[in-house]
Amino acid sequence: MQINLAPLMILFLSSATLVGCAAMSGRETLGEYIDDSTITANVKAALIDTPYLKAHQIHVETFQGVVQLSGFVDSRFHATDAEMIAKSVKGVKKVRNSLVVR
Repeated sequence: MQINLAPLMILFLSSATLVGCAAMSGRETLGEYIDDSTITANVKAALIDTPYLKAHQIHVETFQGVVQLSGFVDSRFHATDAEMIAKSVKGVKKVRNSLVVR
């Protein structure tokens, strides 16, 4: 008994195309998500490598290459330095610095 796979294959490819279009309409694609995750990890690693910054108090998020820094630092210098460190990471398009000095 032979099963005709052509209709199933057409249905699958059509569904995959529609899902791909839906993913690109306002949200990140899988590739962008992976890139953003990599950027976030690299920014966190760079902050951890800076001994005077309390990296555990700095939260890093990335969306489409734009890095958001939030949390607490000890001085305005530390906030500015954290921003410069984030900007130096490959793939970062822009940094939004919402760090609070306390």
